[in-house]
Amino acid sequence: MIKRLQLSVTAFAILAFSPLLASASDPSPLQDFCVAINDTKIGGLNIPRNTSNPVGSTVTPVNVAQIPGLNTLGISLVRIDYAPYGGLNPPHTHPRATEILVVLEGTLYVGFVTSNTDSCLITKVLNHGDVFVFPVGLIHFKFNIGNTKAVAFAGLSSQNPGVITIANAVFGSNPPINPDVLTKAFQLDKNIVTYLQSKFWWDNN
Repeated sequence: MIKRLQLSVTAFAILAFSPLLASASDPSPLQDFCVAINDTKIGGLNIPRNTSNPVGSTVTPVNVAQIPGLNTLGISLVRIDYAPYGGLNPPHTHPRATEILVVLEGTLYVGFVTSNTDSCLITKVLNHGDVFVFPVGLIHFKFNIGNTKAVAFAGLSSQNPGVITIANAVFGSNPPINPDVLTKAFQLDKNIVTYLQSKFWWDNN
């Protein structure tokens, strides 16, 4: 009887504390839209953006910061303009979203790198009408290899996907990362690291 009671208490304790050990979420919105916000429209995505900057691209975001009505909907959009040959959306990652890209104009060389330890590079050349997917959290890039401008639109599976541009984050952090850390991590001469940290890292977003 005592053993049975002990087993019952143990089972109850496991069930009682199991929510602390488990992680669950509801991937669907709990409402049609945020009823406190009726701002669900933005214009101007038909207008080409200036790409005369160090990376040769400009990203125009449409997320919850531009359309508050996206709140709770789990989706956003970007327009990306690329300068003729060489326009680059540098290696970056979206910590909270998968991205699906469609090319409207031009030819893009795109790719992403799988996680450690494989670090496998997956690349494709995309032309008008082609679609490509970048999995959530993976480092990826888009490079215009055509002699004309390129334009693409991308959908992201978050109202606020976030973006971490690798070079900016590593060499342009504020305050700077200790150069000894980067010298060892990248196996570079310390003078090269300090030179890279002294550069202005362009944010194309």
